[in-house]
Amino acid sequence: MRALIFRYSLPRLAIARIGGKLTPRAYVGRGAPMQLEDVEEPPLLGDDWTVIRTVLTGICGSDVKQVFLNGNFDNPLRSLISFPQILGHEVVGVVESVGPAVRKRRVGERVALNPWLWCVPRGIDPPCDACQRGEYSLCQHLTEGDLPPGLHHGNCRTVTGGYAPLLPAHESQLIPIPGDVNFEQAVLADPFAVAMHAILKAPPAAGALALVYGAGGLGLLTVAALRALFPAARVAIVARYPHQIDLARQLGAKHVISTRDPGKIVETVAEIVGARVHRPPRGLPWLLRGVDVIYDMVGSGESMEVGVRIANPKAPIVIAGVALPSRFEWTPHYFKEINLIGSNAFGVEEYAGLKMHAIEHYLQLVEEEKLDLTPLITHRFRLEQYREAFLVLHSKASHQAVKGVFEFETP
Repeated sequence: MRALIFRYSLPRLAIARIGGKLTPRAYVGRGAPMQLEDVEEPPLLGDDWTVIRTVLTGICGSDVKQVFLNGNFDNPLRSLISFPQILGHEVVGVVESVGPAVRKRRVGERVALNPWLWCVPRGIDPPCDACQRGEYSLCQHLTEGDLPPGLHHGNCRTVTGGYAPLLPAHESQLIPIPGDVNFEQAVLADPFAVAMHAILKAPPAAGALALVYGAGGLGLLTVAALRALFPAARVAIVARYPHQIDLARQLGAKHVISTRDPGKIVETVAEIVGARVHRPPRGLPWLLRGVDVIYDMVGSGESMEVGVRIANPKAPIVIAGVALPSRFEWTPHYFKEINLIGSNAFGVEEYAGLKMHAIEHYLQLVEEEKLDLTPLITHRFRLEQYREAFLVLHSKASHQAVKGVFEFETP
């Protein structure tokens, strides 16, 4: 089969870095770390494993960042992954084959993938405390057990991802797709689950002003999740581009702050909440009173600096976005006693008295016709079009892109 393989090769990394100073095409060119290659079809990795035939795979922003080498070499997560990698963890498909010990899944079943390589897929028994609580992204054994190091599908050399027509999956990772939910709806389950997990870290009270920082795919999904899960909250969003602004309003944002200027973001929030703007001799303005909760889907130094300036005293700021580390002036953090909260992926979540996997919550909301997020899928590509796909998603504004997916033949 043909698959997109990312190889950790110093010469290829150097070619992409140097060429990338001239054109972004160098990151997806013939000398780049990721190439479309012929590979063997994946085997069953154990008696309780399956093989899935891919139908759709979402192109995650983390994959785009990896392809364009938007990261630091001292990132500590490097110790938890292995190469080479077939990327792609936002996967929906059909069960192609099952091992003799598989009991819960059957051939031909439509499934969504929970990609985390937690204790059970690794053959670790009993599972660690985090996995027993359903907090799979906090698993204590991500480099141990029957599998090589890897956080989830796509960054483990043997547990390959969805940038291929077939991939292995443990039966515990597969969540059935209800009959009334189509694949296009289901492929948004993973990023919606990320947004849901972040929101449940600090749920907004009725009437509270919740601000979503960033209007990429994850930010827009967070707006939709807030409207579906906490409809009594007021939602604001910081958006940069016209197509994001329109979608944010359609998804239910009450206030859209459409500027790239950090100072103007502060001033606009002041107008929304009726607060006084304080202007130091140098640096950005700030507020002593602002929004009730912030969901930061950018995670940059700039977004965090603006966040601590516009948040209410003792307000939570949930950081789910990931950007390159950078310095920011964080004095308002301690001065207003703001609570910075990290949010990593998703797991078993409790909402409205139901405790189940976040992907299951999403599929139920779609089945009940409380959500239809398919307009967020703006671009579809065949795997052979991967160069175009990553270039488009690297320059979202010029292509009015929100979410891209790779399409495979439906079984």
